Amino acid sequence: MLVSLVVGMVGCRASTRVATTTSLYDTGLWGYLEPMFEKQYNAELDIMYAGTGKALELGRRGDVDIITIHSKADEEKFIAEGYGVKRVPFAYNYFLIVGPEADPAGIKGMSPEDGFKKLMETGNGKFVSRGDDSGTHGREKTIWEKADYDYEAVRKAGGWYIEAGTGMGPTLLMASEKQAYTLTDIGTFLSFKGKIGLVPIVDKGDILLNVYSAIAINPEKNPKTKIKMANDLINFLTSPEIQKLIGNYGLKEYGRQLFIPCAGAEPK
Repeated sequence: MLVSLVVGMVGCRASTRVATTTSLYDTGLWGYLEPMFEKQYNAELDIMYAGTGKALELGRRGDVDIITIHSKADEEKFIAEGYGVKRVPFAYNYFLIVGPEADPAGIKGMSPEDGFKKLMETGNGKFVSRGDDSGTHGREKTIWEKADYDYEAVRKAGGWYIEAGTGMGPTLLMASEKQAYTLTDIGTFLSFKGKIGLVPIVDKGDILLNVYSAIAINPEKNPKTKIKMANDLINFLTSPEIQKLIGNYGLKEYGRQLFIPCAGAEPK
């Protein structure tokens, strides 16, 4: 799925093209930050709302100037292949396995790997996967791998496993409708909490760390890249003022941070 959203007035201002993962958009963070960037740099942001896989594809084709995604292995490969300049982390949060409060599979408090293993072994409870080659989908596949399961075998394991093929917000809504489990970033879960009947079931484990990074597209690979504007956006996202705003975003409304700022440093 890909939705192009052009924000701001059409005029003489230069446009910065950004491909972003769905969770940064579904939480409203981009809508919050865009007007500030546009005013500060007298520029216009053209946001491509997509999963991480699609964002990387847009970057490879040179259709955007910068990508903001959350899949470290894919990001490092993207840079190694010459498509990106540098991976710059700017915020992080955590993934959760959420599900119905009754927890039919009995996985509450387990590690993510053990929880997935029990879902696979018992088939007690449905699981809705993003199924869209996003960063969240990639993390789900990593958890299955760490649980010693071949992902293709999981996909064919039965009707309890459902592929949504869509963004995080719609996936949460589908999981709620089916009273199923799903893997989500905490930011999108909190922003959708009032619309769904799901609760956190598994929220502990190193594998749940979720880092968001900005990568400017390499102008040597794609000469049309507006590298200065891409770097302006990276400087904006990692500036002390905006880092503070990112850290406070949603805090008053949800009672906890949707994103934790990390200004270019990899969280541990």
